[in-house]
Amino acid sequence: MSEQPLQEELKVAKRKSAKPMLWISMVSMVMFFAGLTSAYVVSMNREDWVTFDLPQAFFISTVLIVLSSITLFFSQKLLKKDNQQVSFILLLVTLVLGLGFVWYQWVGFNELKETGLYFTGPESTVSTSFIIGITFMHVLHLLAGVIVLLVVIYNHFKKKYSSTDMLGFELGAIFWHFVDILWIYLFFFFYFIR
Repeated sequence: MSEQPLQEELKVAKRKSAKPMLWISMVSMVMFFAGLTSAYVVSMNREDWVTFDLPQAFFISTVLIVLSSITLFFSQKLLKKDNQQVSFILLLVTLVLGLGFVWYQWVGFNELKETGLYFTGPESTVSTSFIIGITFMHVLHLLAGVIVLLVVIYNHFKKKYSSTDMLGFELGAIFWHFVDILWIYLFFFFYFIR
């Protein structure tokens, strides 16, 4: 058996397994955050539980992450129509919005500190430790999403994607939309469950 058909079979197998593997990893992330938010709910019964308003920066970051998903959606739509140039521009806008999200998360952490709420130390509370810890874990996942976006941007720039070959773009988009939805869940969770 020659090596060429074997390599082609391996490529096909890799392409077929890429999306299921991504979905499996996202399910494990959902379970991780479900565990953290469940622990948050259980801890609310503690006597030292403190309630507070979410930092204003978290509202801004929520708008930015939603906008980033919208620009990525349109970038993908345009790529399906082989409009490479506008698709690429929207992909760059998605990256800028994602970085803006990370920045406003940092600003939000500082807003909590300015009101006397800390992650650790003598001034920390269980509730602020949970919110900062869970939010920080999400930011780490979003930074992974930024790395994925950078890879997609690089491949897009190198013209590796087209209307007939979008797997890498699709995988990146699925992950980005996932971290977007995850943040929206966490934001509303923290907003309504105090």
